[in-house]
Amino acid sequence: MNASGLSQAHREYLINRHGTVDLDPLPSPSDNDPYNWPTWKKLVNLILVAFHAFMSTFTASIIPAYHDISVDFGVSIQGASYLTSAQIAVLGVAPLFWKPLSKRYGRLPIFLVSSAFSAVFNIGCAESKTYTSMMICRVFTAWFISPAAAIGSAIVTEMFFKKDRGRYLGIWTLMVTLGVPVGPLIFGFVANRAGYRWIFWLLTIINGAQCCLYGLFGAETRYIPGNEGESRKSLSFLARHTPFRRIDPTPLSISEFYHPLTLVFQPTVFIPAFAYAMVFLFGSVLVTVEVPQLLQEKFGLNEEQLGLQFISVIIGTILGEQIGGSMSDIWMRRRARKLNAKAGPEFRLWLSYPGVILTIVGVIVFLVCTQQAPEGHWSVSPIVGIGIAAFGNQLVTTVLVTYAVDSYPQDSGSVGVCITFVRQIWGFIGPFWFPYMFSNVGVAASSGVASALMFVFGFLLVIPVHVFGSKWRR
Repeated sequence: MNASGLSQAHREYLINRHGTVDLDPLPSPSDNDPYNWPTWKKLVNLILVAFHAFMSTFTASIIPAYHDISVDFGVSIQGASYLTSAQIAVLGVAPLFWKPLSKRYGRLPIFLVSSAFSAVFNIGCAESKTYTSMMICRVFTAWFISPAAAIGSAIVTEMFFKKDRGRYLGIWTLMVTLGVPVGPLIFGFVANRAGYRWIFWLLTIINGAQCCLYGLFGAETRYIPGNEGESRKSLSFLARHTPFRRIDPTPLSISEFYHPLTLVFQPTVFIPAFAYAMVFLFGSVLVTVEVPQLLQEKFGLNEEQLGLQFISVIIGTILGEQIGGSMSDIWMRRRARKLNAKAGPEFRLWLSYPGVILTIVGVIVFLVCTQQAPEGHWSVSPIVGIGIAAFGNQLVTTVLVTYAVDSYPQDSGSVGVCITFVRQIWGFIGPFWFPYMFSNVGVAASSGVASALMFVFGFLLVIPVHVFGSKWRR
């Protein structure tokens, strides 16, 4: 629907609510439509979902506990790292299950179930007596904590207009990325001062608080025009006082569970997803998961000191988001004013190229300086490299994810699931071959391998999308 086809009542409603009818997309004339919610309500729900997305990667980042777990269960540090690798894989696959259910029953019930059962299985991790039982509990924790890290793109698209999408998608992607370094920073202190099992008790407490906050302040963003007219008086007492009821009556088909994977045939979705995954693999996974084996052993760091190495990742990620999020929206609006028309999504891709280059530079500095650093003497140079890589990675993350969502906004939930699947599968594979690359090629020389892969698949691969994307979308 365009503004010229609006009824008088619809037009008056939008002007009273937003001050204009020049909106993309055009909302329904209803207070129940999330586009018409007051800003504070949108922001509260965005914060809940973004923090939930943060928890998905935060929960996986038990890096400072690897040493204690290896001693406790009699496994190698590499074996202990598989407790994170397994979660990385599950975080990519599980949203294929959650996305169709969230479409039928709504986003809010899924998030309530997610936080409640994550708490249950984190208790299981805290009480695990064997490596196998902990691995099983970690897998189920990842399964239940995963929804917001994938369908968060749908939440943002359901609440915010296109002109602000980069900023608010950026908040969501920022929190997904921040979970990776903030986890080791906090868990290093927990493991060193209270024991590594208190990491899981802390996660349990946070999950419980999330569940309560969703119950108090959460609102359903899945809006179907016409459903708001349903008389709740005709429902049972339980249905009136619980969010757990079906809101979309259309039949659930098996194809919906694998539909997001079919987006690999949409080049404006899959190519950005693949390029982003390659940059994320080295700019986030490598510079965090491999820190214990590269820096902790070389410099003789304890758990707290190991966690402090991730401060540069946090700083770099936050700074990168300032350009990838709000600045990219400003970039697009200025382009639109210059053209006196809406700027195509492809114009946003210009900002991804410097992001890839910065990630390459950061990874080179990290790996080369790590090898050159003297044994037993801590050096800040590798940490500077990590910060530069994190800056570039976050810039690429927000720009490419926003582009993919803008290219396929009618199914933004599937776009988020597809991107998450590709990113997490690459992130899962990486820790298995990184150690062999370091031992066979050398730590410093491995930067050449990483740089070549990022340049080819993160930089050059995006150019055809930039050139032909508008044609492919049509």
